[in-house]
Amino acid sequence: MISLQNTLISDDLKEVFFCCDMKKCKGACCIEGDAGAPLEEEEISLIEDYREEITCFMREEGKEEVEKNGVFYYDAEGRCLIPLVNGKECVFVYFENGIARCAIEKAFSEKKIPFPKPLSCHLYPVRIGKLYRGEAVNYHKWQICEPALERGIKEKIPLYRFLEKSLKRKYGRNWYNKLAGL
Repeated sequence: MISLQNTLISDDLKEVFFCCDMKKCKGACCIEGDAGAPLEEEEISLIEDYREEITCFMREEGKEEVEKNGVFYYDAEGRCLIPLVNGKECVFVYFENGIARCAIEKAFSEKKIPFPKPLSCHLYPVRIGKLYRGEAVNYHKWQICEPALERGIKEKIPLYRFLEKSLKRKYGRNWYNKLAGL
């Protein structure tokens, strides 16, 4: 474990090699699993504020789910999560050439909204846990990411470097630079 400014960071961030390979995994992290991705409170407001700009990229099933149940739900632990379509796919998923893509990210890339996508999605495969004082930054190993591990090894990209933009978004440039220097 690495300790840095109120965070405990798994050694995996430095030791695991990782680089998403969407052509092979087809965006499986957006369509697999038993719960939606976690949302920060302020992200809920942003998504609601820019709902129209985002929904134009969504599939009908996702639009219907959001219309019916909103852009988030609370799980048993009180966390805010993104709803799923039929208990499977993220409501914000659309497909392009057989690959699951994010409508929020698409709206950002088209300069319709000011944020790239929920932080938990941007950070994946890292998950942030709450500690008494600070946060735990942990790698979430999942079989669907095997192509990313293979590509990361081939291209020699450590996980922390693959996640540079999202880690800087979460913790800032100084935090990231200190992590990179360890």
